[in-house]
Amino acid sequence: MLAIRNYVPEDVDVTIEIFLRAIREVASKDYNPEQIHAWAQVEDAAAWARARASRPTWVATCKGMPAGFSDLEPRGHLDMMYVHPQFQRRGVASLLLKTVEAAAHEQGLTLITTAASLTAHAFFQRRGFVVVAVQEVQKRGRTLKNLRMEKRLTAVR
Repeated sequence: MLAIRNYVPEDVDVTIEIFLRAIREVASKDYNPEQIHAWAQVEDAAAWARARASRPTWVATCKGMPAGFSDLEPRGHLDMMYVHPQFQRRGVASLLLKTVEAAAHEQGLTLITTAASLTAHAFFQRRGFVVVAVQEVQKRGRTLKNLRMEKRLTAVR
C-alpha cells in the first residue's frame, strides 16, 4: 500500500538515507565507484533539511515505511527523486512523479525539467520526458554524465 505525504523536518535522516542508498545500491550499475563516492555524500544535514523545506517535497511510504521522496522547485525543476533500493519497481517513483505533476498543474506550470541520471533516464522517458541535452557535471572532482530532460504538461480539464 503506497501513500504520499508532505516532507516534515523529522524526515531529514530518512531522506538522506534513501538518497545515499539509492545512489550506492541502484545507480552504481551505471556509474563507476569513484563517481558513486563523489555523488553519494551529504556533508551538511542542516543544509539538506533547509533545501527540502524550501520547496514542496513529498515522501512516499509503503505500508508506513519511507520508500522514496521527490521535490519540485518553484520554476518547475524536479531536483530530487530517489527510491530506496528495497522499494524499487513497486510504483513508488510513478506515484511521486504523479504528485509532482499534480503540484505543477496547481502552480500553473506548463513544463517540468529534470537532470536525470543514466539510471533514471528510461523511467522519465517512459513517462513522456524528452532529452534536451546530455550533460557532464562535476561532483567533488569527478565527472558524471546526466541528461537534461523536460516534459510539457497538458492542461487539466
